[in-house]
Amino acid sequence: MLRIRNLLFGFLCFCQVASAQEVLDRIVAVVDDKIILQSELNQFSYQTAFQMGIDPRRDRERFAALEKEALNNLVNQKVMLTKAQEDSIVVDERQVDQLLDERIKSMVDQLGSEEKVEEYFGQSLRKIRRTFRTDIADALMVRTLQQKKMRELKVSRREVEQFYQAYKDSLPTIKASVKLSHILLNVQPGEVAANAAREKLEGLLKRIRGGEDFAKLAGEYSEDPGSMKRGGELGFIQRGDFVREFEEVAFALKPGEISEIVQTQFGFHIIQLIDRRGEKINVRHILLRVATTSEDEERVRVKADSLLAGIKSGKIKFEDAAKQHSTDKTTNEKGGDLGWFELEQLQVAAFREAARTLQTGEISAPLKTEFGFHLVRLDERREPRKYTLTDDWAQIEEMAMQHKGETEMRAWVESLKKKMYVRIKGES
Repeated sequence: MLRIRNLLFGFLCFCQVASAQEVLDRIVAVVDDKIILQSELNQFSYQTAFQMGIDPRRDRERFAALEKEALNNLVNQKVMLTKAQEDSIVVDERQVDQLLDERIKSMVDQLGSEEKVEEYFGQSLRKIRRTFRTDIADALMVRTLQQKKMRELKVSRREVEQFYQAYKDSLPTIKASVKLSHILLNVQPGEVAANAAREKLEGLLKRIRGGEDFAKLAGEYSEDPGSMKRGGELGFIQRGDFVREFEEVAFALKPGEISEIVQTQFGFHIIQLIDRRGEKINVRHILLRVATTSEDEERVRVKADSLLAGIKSGKIKFEDAAKQHSTDKTTNEKGGDLGWFELEQLQVAAFREAARTLQTGEISAPLKTEFGFHLVRLDERREPRKYTLTDDWAQIEEMAMQHKGETEMRAWVESLKKKMYVRIKGES
């Protein structure tokens, strides 16, 4: 039960751009005045197979089943799109543009440059954007239709209980989880190296304000490999995507405005605001990193050891030490509280190992990561267990709601099909 949501609830904005190879296309399905081509089905099927880890060449049976389901999903999408158009559903053009920019940026990041994106698809970026824009607008129309249809959906207490009794044996086990707190001490570069980087960036800032092109200088000097090839452009971001010091300055800028020098844990930045759309902004930056030395690391390690000794001796409480000394500004005011994590989903290996071995209330020795040195405390541990109505009502209610919604959505789409001309190749 509870399979991965199919496209009825998670309408995927997939690409329908043909590859550089010439393909003899054919129609595999028709929904009113809309057609589904073999190339469209192929691309959607292979993309889904990739996401699910299925090798079409080695696992032909699973891929054939996936392809059949993919065609059914595409038909359902066209059915809902037709209904959305009949209902005159309108989407926000700014949201379409924002999602389009994010999609193009993601592809450029993956392939390395705009030129490589064009080479991969065998088309100009302008044509790719035009096709993608249509796909995204259609997807938003369908999502709006779904949300409108499901807005009034509710489940009663009896329905939740019936769902639990029917599926409790197949519900996933709640995985082991841990509640952690930490104190982070950044390794800051020495004064000489930091001053040299700042002076170099001040020179670049002076050149920009003197009329030189920000993007050109970013391409020449920025040490952020992910953005330098795009003239330092990061694309649209929202609060929480980057470190606080960067965001506080970036979100305060006006379009076209250039910041003073900003220091973060990654180095020194100059930031320019390109555009603002609602709560998201598009920025470019120039980053100069500052290398730290072994002496810098040792200085911070000694401080971490001293802090740990003070906590263990009772001279200072862990929470107070976090507030006074931690350089993690997202947690220091909360006494270092990081919250709950599934044990296996802890991405930092040092944290995962500490969470496995520490006793409740115990504090680790200083742990070195890319962010600096951490003192990690295990606050609470929860062992794997089954869902129960007593302890997990909200989660079970959400699952019951999802199950009911999927069931009603499938029935609704089938009822729509009966009112439209739908023909699938190979079906009578």
